Amino acid sequence: MNVYTSILVFAVIWWTVIFAILPIGVRRAENLTQGSDQGAPERPDLKRKALITTAITVVLWLLWYVVWVMDVFALRGG
Repeated sequence: MNVYTSILVFAVIWWTVIFAILPIGVRRAENLTQGSDQGAPERPDLKRKALITTAITVVLWLLWYVVWVMDVFALRGG
């Protein structure tokens, strides 16, 4: 396994997790002003969600790496 594969797997896991984390804790804005979207969140907390996503992704990536190195599923056809 090379570095590019590791980075690509990390990116795929990260994007999958961020889309699962984004809707958690979202509340609609109560005081709407003209021109604002009715479904826009009041406090999206994107920095916090990005940090949580990165932490979860690191754990999942490490799990994937251990499974890949130990060749648990014998994916290399040997």
